[in-house]
Amino acid sequence: MIFAHQALLSTGWAQDVRLTLIGGCIQKIETDAHAQAGDICVDTLLPALANLHSHTFQRAMAGMTEVRKSGRDSFWTWRDLMYRFMDHLTPDQLEAIAALVFMEMQEAGYASVGEFHYVHHQRGGMRYDALAELSLRVMSAASQSAIGLTHLPVLYTYGGAGQVPLEEGQRRFGNDIEQYNALVEGARTGLSNLPNDAKIGIAPHSLRATSPDDLTAVIAAHKGDQVHIHISEQPKEVRDIQAWLGARPIDWLLSNNDVAANWCLIHATHMTDDETRAMAASGAVAGLCPITEANLGDGPFNGPLYLKSGGAFGIGSDSNVNISLTEELRTLEYSQRLRDGARNVMIVGEGSVGHTLYTGAASGGAQALGRDAGEIAIGKLADLVAINTDSMALCALTQDQILDGLVFAAKDTVVTDQWSAGRHCVRGGRHIARDAITARYRAAVSQLLASI
Repeated sequence: MIFAHQALLSTGWAQDVRLTLIGGCIQKIETDAHAQAGDICVDTLLPALANLHSHTFQRAMAGMTEVRKSGRDSFWTWRDLMYRFMDHLTPDQLEAIAALVFMEMQEAGYASVGEFHYVHHQRGGMRYDALAELSLRVMSAASQSAIGLTHLPVLYTYGGAGQVPLEEGQRRFGNDIEQYNALVEGARTGLSNLPNDAKIGIAPHSLRATSPDDLTAVIAAHKGDQVHIHISEQPKEVRDIQAWLGARPIDWLLSNNDVAANWCLIHATHMTDDETRAMAASGAVAGLCPITEANLGDGPFNGPLYLKSGGAFGIGSDSNVNISLTEELRTLEYSQRLRDGARNVMIVGEGSVGHTLYTGAASGGAQALGRDAGEIAIGKLADLVAINTDSMALCALTQDQILDGLVFAAKDTVVTDQWSAGRHCVRGGRHIARDAITARYRAAVSQLLASI
């Protein structure tokens, strides 16, 4: 049982709330209740967000790419450095890094993650004896942290638009359709070692890394699964796809595929207004990663028109250069303010921007990962986070201002407790497996750095 002095329910704020959890779900909600012996007592309870887009291995290279060299740095120069770093990773190291990242996400307040996993093979592209070896390592890492996982093995067949061959640095990613389908089925075997809220989806990496025929084939082979895809992240990508397929990426994708609520379009940064409206109308989720999009120089999302058009969105940590739920949300809003020279942009009409950002990301993130979560309501997964509103950043605020304070003034250190489908993973601000996970990470990174 959980007792909260206040909680944001699906119906709004309530006082003295007592939750009964069974089988990882919320079975009963009492308001104006009293704490009972054995209850876990917290200050303020919120629905926890999903981190809908992550490449965990990139966490270990955070801070290694912030040095300017001759010429103009860009996403593409960063990508070359990432390939060189990734090429040294062993399965043990990848697992240790992923476990640390998942733990950090939970301490920041995330309850679940969509791991967009594209490192499949050995250095040079040689297959492991178990085709899904590295997917199973990601699942093992998720088991160590107990985070809710939607695992998204990536289809990556070509090195660029027009079906150009893979580059040397991409050989660890590469699969044709037949091999990819076998890899996904191999990954499904790992679900038996995870709680029943874990899922498998599919992730065609991008239009440039697949082909129209392959995209059609992979979607048909995994009908009904969650589908995540990078789209329109960089101007060069838009130009390349338009030159190859005769349309801009989002325009082509929506015109040639049944994009619906089970899709998540990652970044979608460079859209026309028509594309923005059409994407919103499709029911797909915009997977926004504001910290990474700023770090890589991607540009800001077309937020105001997308929200006005009724679009769903969620947030992810992508490159994991900085894992911070609050920072992702405020960077999303600040990117809009910097572009528009205005304040309080990510909202339709009047009201609390923090509330709009937080609850919108909670709903959209759950949708993107296929989790029955995103709000505190009977029958929903108990993806929950507790914060301390007596902290210096929040103590002067009224109840209606709490989410504004959380998004724009607080740090993730206000998180006291976190549950992933009822699993009480963070207690007193600290993950219950922190010592073991960090020790394995330090050993793995020491080995990795010695090999580079």
